Amino acid sequence: KLAAEFPSEDIFLMTASPVIKAVTNFKQVSKTLEEFDVEEQPSSLLEKRYPNIRVIQSGVKQLKSDEHKIYTEDGKEYIYEKLCLCAGAKPKLIVEGNPYVLGIRDTDSAQAFQKNLAQAERIVVVGNGGIALELVYEIQGCEVIWAIKDKAIGNTFFDAGAAEFLLPKLTAESQETPIECKRTKYTVEGSEEKGRPTGASDTLGSALGPDWHAGLHLKGTKEFSHKVHIEILCEVKKIHLQKEFIQLQRTSLTFPKGEKNAEADEVLWPVYVELTNGKIYGCNFIVSATGVVPNVEPFLDGNNFAVGEDGGLEVDKHMHTSLPDVYAAGDICTAAWEPSPVWHQMRLWTQARQMGWYAAKCMAADALGEPIDMDFSFELFAHITKFFNYKVVVLGKYNAQGLGLDHELMLRCTKGHEYVKVVMQNGRMMGAVLIGETALEETFENLILNQMDLSAYGEDLLNPDIDIEDYFD
Repeated sequence: KLAAEFPSEDIFLMTASPVIKAVTNFKQVSKTLEEFDVEEQPSSLLEKRYPNIRVIQSGVKQLKSDEHKIYTEDGKEYIYEKLCLCAGAKPKLIVEGNPYVLGIRDTDSAQAFQKNLAQAERIVVVGNGGIALELVYEIQGCEVIWAIKDKAIGNTFFDAGAAEFLLPKLTAESQETPIECKRTKYTVEGSEEKGRPTGASDTLGSALGPDWHAGLHLKGTKEFSHKVHIEILCEVKKIHLQKEFIQLQRTSLTFPKGEKNAEADEVLWPVYVELTNGKIYGCNFIVSATGVVPNVEPFLDGNNFAVGEDGGLEVDKHMHTSLPDVYAAGDICTAAWEPSPVWHQMRLWTQARQMGWYAAKCMAADALGEPIDMDFSFELFAHITKFFNYKVVVLGKYNAQGLGLDHELMLRCTKGHEYVKVVMQNGRMMGAVLIGETALEETFENLILNQMDLSAYGEDLLNPDIDIEDYFD
């Protein structure tokens, strides 16, 4: 966006990774909903398309904002007029430096994971967000103990009702063949040979795109397809290596079958997970999918950034940080403006793309001294994704975020086909979750945006015999 706005200026893109992430197959589904793929491409493609872009492959060592300078790991320094920090976030690991704990956030860690899974008989997955959800669904031939701190799965995206709707898919024996992955991977020659240590997260790769698991062969050593046991309302209390566990002289449990209690496990596992509910399970390794923390480390030293509660760099409604000429966008930043009543920040690909594009517009407006209006994409929270092969659309305050007790929910659910939930407040629609091919997203998007009073329709709003999308056309 910057290269297009300033064709005669030099635009530097600094990245520690040899490939860049490109948005492909972009499709505007409705006013605020967009679908796209994320693809890794060699940086030369970008430089070819925009002759004023130079990609500098090196990590950033230090930012000296008072001198408008960036120092890179390879010992060079660069002077900037305007700077936008888009360094993303890194996985929030349950424990640092344990070889049996893998964090998944980028393409490299997904590959390390795949290598480990090929030899695994049982793994423990910790976390309840999008990555944990997709992971557990895709893994075959390996016992999975899934530890979640909530009562129901997928808490970041939906409520217990939606979780119930999806659960049968987890236990279904066979799966539809996964669609071929449209993403291609470019690697630098020689980077494969060096052989990364498993699960090493010292160099940050690029974040995974929305269908990251589709091209990976996620199969363990066992012959069955799905074996998932969910431990709810618990977290990891401690992780014991095999030697420590033997010294503890405690018992670990076998994989629970049916209703009867799990028995003592005779097998010796490389690592053991003790949960806060008192249970201990042995496994080959642990996947930490417990979310991300903004990757602000290299930039804080010597710079007086205002930092949000979640650790991100605070930005105002023009994506400006608290330092002159420094902007931030995507996972690294924290939206510190007064948000629209039906928008909230969530560290997702869709928001990263919108923020990046809008930050470039703000940088251009500032440079030219022109006023700029807040981008329309921040009017309504809207995200479209796929879980368990169902299309999932979430709109507005879909989990009644911040609405307190003053709201009501309306539901419509057809087992194995669709799940529709709307969040209502004072007769107005504030949010919605749509799972399956409901064809309601555009209607609901409009009803949330224009805040029309719907009290007159009552329960009929979700009556399947009434064609609501024609009604509000």
